[in-house]
Amino acid sequence: MKKIFTLIVSLLVIHQVGFCQKDSTAKKPEEKVRQFWLVILKTGPKDAEITDTTRRKEIFTGHFANMERLYNDGILKAAGPFGKNDFTWRGLFILDCKTKDDAETYVKTDPAVAAGVFIVDIVPWYSQPTGSFVPGSPKKGN
Repeated sequence: MKKIFTLIVSLLVIHQVGFCQKDSTAKKPEEKVRQFWLVILKTGPKDAEITDTTRRKEIFTGHFANMERLYNDGILKAAGPFGKNDFTWRGLFILDCKTKDDAETYVKTDPAVAAGVFIVDIVPWYSQPTGSFVPGSPKKGN
């Protein structure tokens, strides 16, 4: 019985040591991090001026259609509005593109930005490319 117990303990130790070995080919977490672009949408100078409900509906219909297009093209990785706050912040985008100029170009396609309802701040933002931040277009059905 003592030999069986010793054999089982030895196998468990060998098994655990195998899992503790470092994979020399694995990337460190910080090597997996990529740059994205964080866009803060803020209340623009025309927001209070554009009061016609039909016009506002057109602008925001275009705003949402543009977000869907950018998402389907694999550019827009996250978006959403802010709740009430002490800033003029209205929402955010996280864009997957190479340069700030690229991010500015994509943001200018938004009808709410083009109309002056929103203005933007764009800064680099970093994350591991996992989940919704995986490069490329989303898989259909997600």
